[in-house]
Amino acid sequence: MANKASQEIVLGNTSTNNGGIRSTFQSLVLVLTTIVVVTGVYLTQEGGEWFEESSSNSMSSIIEESKCNMFNGKWVFDNITHPLYKEKQCTYMSDQLACEKFGRKDLSYQNWRWQPHQCHIPRFNATAMLEKLRNKRLVFVGDSLNRGQWISMVCLVESSVLPSLKSMRTIANGSLSIFKAIEYNASIEFYWAPLLVESNSDDPINHRVANRIVRVKSIEKHARHWTDADILVFNTFLWWRRRAMNVLWGSFEDPDAVYKRVEMVRVYEMALRTWSDWLEVHVNRSKTQLFFVSMSPTHQRAHEWGGVKGENCYKETDLITQEDYWGNGTFPSMMRVVENVLQDLKSRGLNVQMLNITQLSEYRKEGHPSIYRKQWEPLTEEQISNPKTYADCIHWCLPGVSDTWNELLYAYIFHQ
Repeated sequence: MANKASQEIVLGNTSTNNGGIRSTFQSLVLVLTTIVVVTGVYLTQEGGEWFEESSSNSMSSIIEESKCNMFNGKWVFDNITHPLYKEKQCTYMSDQLACEKFGRKDLSYQNWRWQPHQCHIPRFNATAMLEKLRNKRLVFVGDSLNRGQWISMVCLVESSVLPSLKSMRTIANGSLSIFKAIEYNASIEFYWAPLLVESNSDDPINHRVANRIVRVKSIEKHARHWTDADILVFNTFLWWRRRAMNVLWGSFEDPDAVYKRVEMVRVYEMALRTWSDWLEVHVNRSKTQLFFVSMSPTHQRAHEWGGVKGENCYKETDLITQEDYWGNGTFPSMMRVVENVLQDLKSRGLNVQMLNITQLSEYRKEGHPSIYRKQWEPLTEEQISNPKTYADCIHWCLPGVSDTWNELLYAYIFHQ
């Protein structure tokens, strides 16, 4: 491993496998306008500037409209600049994502850096981010994957805030968690709404229901908690992975309410149309930046990447090296729905920037908690004897993949 600090895996040319879908997704990426790099503006805590592979690339690191797709690139092993924080030093780390704390010994998952092919991602600067958020609200809205991205963002910035000048609290019956950097009057929040619209899975603790029901026309119950946010980051995908779902017209309390079984892609579109209609009416276009995080891949079938059939992400320690690898845990049909909804919003004058993290995350089969997390329920004897049966191949260890999502978000917030 002596030379591992410079190891590269070239990936991410999204023009072949599922090319039509990802190619159209690339069309959503609002590419960044040319900027002038001023010495010292984007200083990191260590005094660095834009992260570059060599000093001769200073001008090519500028993100240009005609050249850069930040989601098309390669993973580079970098144990010099990554991880961006230490798991044990993050005050608000989640036990669901703290893989080192719960026994994971191979920590190389913390050292991979995403490198776009034709530009460079600016190095994350916690102080600059907090200054950008001064007197503002950054709100993540969605499911547990978006909660993981929220925790990542909190971990990225909170070490730059004195203990006496930061706080964490939960309100709205536990649905809204708020990290506050008091000196900056800045808040980084997460709101639990796994399907964005109202559903019977809205309780932030007791939401594991076998018969999932959604009110696809009802979003105000949730939206009132994020109406005045300055930056909104949405996601929703994981909770829709059913062949069909029950749609409710009326309230849960109404005995005469109408229920109808609707297939997955159609009900997903119905919900996103409700969400987009709300945005069009209520968002302050001169104030609020909007983002939608694409589906996060799962790694539950090892045979899909050439592993043993019946295995999953358990014991995986290396990346997938197959260029354009695309697992069956992500659905092109649902990606087309998101694309169409966001394009329609754009035609109505409202831009929602897609953070297309799907392809780059597909390669990271080793980045999941697997068995290395807090177990919320006692393990059965069968599970103990066969650990892969309870491996979490959905969420992501921190530090890890979700930090890269936030590095991309950071780039857009500063250079959109």
